[in-house]
Amino acid sequence: MKFSEFGARFSGRSGTRDLMDDLGAVAREPSRWINLGGGNPSVIPAMKPLFDDALAAITSRGDWPALLGGYDSPQGYQPFIEALTDDLNRRSGWNLTPRHIMTTPGSQASFFMLFNLFGGYDPAGRLRRVLLPQSPEYIGYSQSGIAPGQLASCRSRIELVGERQFRYHIDFGALPLDDVAAICVSRPSNPTGKLASDEEMAQLYALARRLDVPIIVDSAYGLPFPGITFVPGTVVRDDNTVFCLSLSKLGLPGARTGIVIANPDIIDALTGMNAMLNLAPNPLGARIALALLQQHDLVALARERVLPHYVERSRLAQAIAERALAGLPWRIHASEGAIFLWLWFPGLPVSAEVLYERLKARGVLVIPGTYFAPGLPAPWPHLGECLRVSYAQPDAVLEAGFAAIAAEVGAAYRGG
Repeated sequence: MKFSEFGARFSGRSGTRDLMDDLGAVAREPSRWINLGGGNPSVIPAMKPLFDDALAAITSRGDWPALLGGYDSPQGYQPFIEALTDDLNRRSGWNLTPRHIMTTPGSQASFFMLFNLFGGYDPAGRLRRVLLPQSPEYIGYSQSGIAPGQLASCRSRIELVGERQFRYHIDFGALPLDDVAAICVSRPSNPTGKLASDEEMAQLYALARRLDVPIIVDSAYGLPFPGITFVPGTVVRDDNTVFCLSLSKLGLPGARTGIVIANPDIIDALTGMNAMLNLAPNPLGARIALALLQQHDLVALARERVLPHYVERSRLAQAIAERALAGLPWRIHASEGAIFLWLWFPGLPVSAEVLYERLKARGVLVIPGTYFAPGLPAPWPHLGECLRVSYAQPDAVLEAGFAAIAAEVGAAYRGG
């Protein structure tokens, strides 16, 4: 079969495809796999009755025909957009109107539209790029640009912290600033759990103003919700900022609902793209979220029910890792948010891809660090020594998974 250049690139193998194929394997045969790989959030017991009540309310109002039998606006479900606008204005003083907000079929769709709205070839034939100032960075950005070379990034600086931790810092002196169309940063970071500091964010906002480009803040794990952040951080919004939120990490990944907050011109452009690509977003997530907004304080729910769950998961996973990996050379990125641990095995004798395959043969799924290099101009050997591990799983899964990681890493250092 002969595909176009676009078709060949987007239908080929990718880190995102491998990750989702692994999640599909888990869904088909859950008893076979120890899943520390995908970004599936936990099923949080304290949130489940709220979702049950929201679905019951939708059913009792007779909303099923509207939910399943028609299309919403390509901007999204208007009652939810209006309620979210009022909530954010009351809470943050952002002075939004409903023209500032839209929903999409998930964050992945949001970034595909945004990266190609701003990046790519301009009318003069010049390639404009989306700058990813921190690396490693989210796996899902990797092939979101239609044009090859549409993403640009550079290696972050590494700070060693104590005997076991480390932390990345944005290397502002090395950022590739030619032909930048937009800046995008995940906060907190997927995969590392780093929360870009207020100082780093201030520098990025200043850089965006200097370059006269928008800054996209990927807050799928961050503020104002789901608020999975473990250290303080300030949220700043202006007309140059595009905030991307998600309902997934509240516990609704299957509803595929992303939220974009931006100036009305950007929302209008994205609404046109949404109509062309999707006709309209899935209304289920927005209707559940509206029911939550009408009955509860959504941000307070995230702070009181979602955040404590992940704080405890992170603490427990780090304790399990400490026990399992004792005696091996390893470090862990400071856990400042999101739902992952980022492990570094300095001098690992095999690549992270080989380690991934060996663990998969044991029935353990992780994500190799080399997949988290969107926009880097050349391979970074450091990423070949890293793994992303999800700690959203139950205790027994974490115990078994880290035991397997320790066995395979130990064998690799011993030459096995």
